[in-house]
Amino acid sequence: MSRHQVLTLISMASVNFCSMICYSILGPFFPNEAEKKGVSQTVIGLIFGCYALCNLVASLILGKYIVQIGPKFMLTSGLFVSSVCTILFGLLDRCHRTTPFIIMCFLIRSIDAIGFSAAMTSSFAVIAKVFPSNIATVMGSLEVFTGLGLIMGPPMGGLLYQSFGYEVPFMALGCFVLLMVPFNMCILPHLEATPANDSFVRLFIHPKVLLLCFVIFTLSSGLGFIDATLAIFAVAKFNLSAGYVGLLLLGVSLPYCLSSPLLGVVSDKFPSVRKWLVVLGGLGTAVGFCLLGPTPILHIPRQLWLFVFMLTIIGFSLGLTGIPIFPEIINCAYENGFEEGLSTLGLVSGLFGAVWSTGTFFGPTFGGFVTQRLSFEWASSIEGGIGFVAVICFYYVFIYPSYLTPRALRVTGITCERDPLLGHAPKDSDTVTTMNGYHHF
Repeated sequence: MSRHQVLTLISMASVNFCSMICYSILGPFFPNEAEKKGVSQTVIGLIFGCYALCNLVASLILGKYIVQIGPKFMLTSGLFVSSVCTILFGLLDRCHRTTPFIIMCFLIRSIDAIGFSAAMTSSFAVIAKVFPSNIATVMGSLEVFTGLGLIMGPPMGGLLYQSFGYEVPFMALGCFVLLMVPFNMCILPHLEATPANDSFVRLFIHPKVLLLCFVIFTLSSGLGFIDATLAIFAVAKFNLSAGYVGLLLLGVSLPYCLSSPLLGVVSDKFPSVRKWLVVLGGLGTAVGFCLLGPTPILHIPRQLWLFVFMLTIIGFSLGLTGIPIFPEIINCAYENGFEEGLSTLGLVSGLFGAVWSTGTFFGPTFGGFVTQRLSFEWASSIEGGIGFVAVICFYYVFIYPSYLTPRALRVTGITCERDPLLGHAPKDSDTVTTMNGYHHF
């Protein structure tokens, strides 16, 4: 790698690590702390969900104007905002009344989401710009640092909370992230780019991009659901402390962290297997959530080892599905006439972040509501059902057409990747060419 690429890689690794450790620190103890102040399970889910909602809006805006703002400034300012909000969140324990506590939680989490969105949107776009031929490999390698953030956040937060109280985890982490701001200002290279006139709507309405976004939604929805509900369920059903709940979350992050580099290499070296990675990952996620409770329909006894094993399956399946999707959305954009450059990469990165945030808003909000009305077991079963729907749709659009004859494709009305979206029906020769050249998913 060139010096420019090495410095970019170091910078992106620090951003992934800091952003994820800030995101994951709340899981082991905040839901129980909020319950002590009289906050309901539904409102706790909304507090987690508002982070994703603001992230959604910010991702779309920042992705559209990344060239005008500048990726370096967007990234460093995002880290600064996130660090300050993390420190302020540690002071919320001093709000003894329920209503002010809830209001400040929503306000600080919303501003923190904007900073997180700025850092991650610029990070994805810069990776794709600097490493255009190895996007999945680089993203998979950087997900090691994402995984480290997810791994260290929950147990570190839980242990610091158990040892020193509510404020110390946020103060320590906020100061650490603040140190990363001048570090990234010094090492991140400056990128020049020209603005383009493409839009999110044109990218999003493409059928295959739309389905890929639905798959992303199912992944982030499941993770958001775990963040908001797992701590209370584990404490109530297995009598675990906050520190052990943090260790439980390693079941999700550790398999994801360890498998992502290899999955990234496989995705780049063998593009034809990407569709099967997504299918296997989707099935694993669906089964994992259905057995996490486990679902009441199966009448399986609740056991701690099964709970941990299903979290492990979910973590590994997240890597199988998530790593190949980002480069495929980029491919779809270029194949549909989007200009190659930072502007398009910003749109794709913003769309990815927005859809991911939609899922992380839906997961805690809907999951918290269903958990409160029914049970954790039913809520996790519904999450698994959504995953099954996504896998079936993905298989029908991306894999099933490759087993059909050209005539059957016309009869069923399935459009191949290189068929025209408007105008005349495809000829036999066009369809044969498409089938022979079918390599993206």
